Amino acid sequence: MADSQIRILLTRTLSALVMIPPVLAAIWYGSPYFEILVAVAIVIMAWEWLGMTSGAANRLGWLAFGGVYIVAPSLALIWLRTGEDPGMGRDTVVWLFVLVWAADIGAYAAGRTIGGPKLAPAISPNKTWAGLFGCIAASAAAGVATADYFGHTDLYGVAMISGFVGMLSQAGDLFESSVKRRFDRKDSSHLIPGHGGLLDRVDGLLAAAFAVALIGYANEGNMALWP
Repeated sequence: MADSQIRILLTRTLSALVMIPPVLAAIWYGSPYFEILVAVAIVIMAWEWLGMTSGAANRLGWLAFGGVYIVAPSLALIWLRTGEDPGMGRDTVVWLFVLVWAADIGAYAAGRTIGGPKLAPAISPNKTWAGLFGCIAASAAAGVATADYFGHTDLYGVAMISGFVGMLSQAGDLFESSVKRRFDRKDSSHLIPGHGGLLDRVDGLLAAAFAVALIGYANEGNMALWP
């Protein structure tokens, strides 16, 4: 590995080590810490979206779309965490964050080590089909490990839904990549050393959170995704 790649990896790792503990603490302790975390994230993402779409011909339309794109999944996260059963909400949101992080790591690791055919070269030239399969496998494994830690028993069902949600997180990543490509941006901002902007870090989470909230809503508000 080249020196530049080692420096980038080190920077990314240090940034993650700084960010992850307060995020997990806010999830664990719930209200009002989690709502404050999400509110701060909404402000940052809105600022990044304004910057990314500054050259849009239909600026008003892009701003309106950005509002829905950012706010709807953010409110979904709050709903997931602060539902009727706070304990289940905590388990669900921890599970969601862990599997999305694992999906990102699995996609990167498999894509770099295996390579092969590109997944969507016109949108994100570095993503491969091997990376997608790595994403699904890693998110399924992480989802099962998290659910098992919390004492849930239907691990086969957890593996299936975790892999599916992990795949959706990659779709969210591809969507944000398409927006950046449209506006000729490499990153949504330079806020996080080694990572780009907050939107670059949570694009998969936004898609996954919205999908999990829809599943819960379809289940009449019951967020018991596993027995």
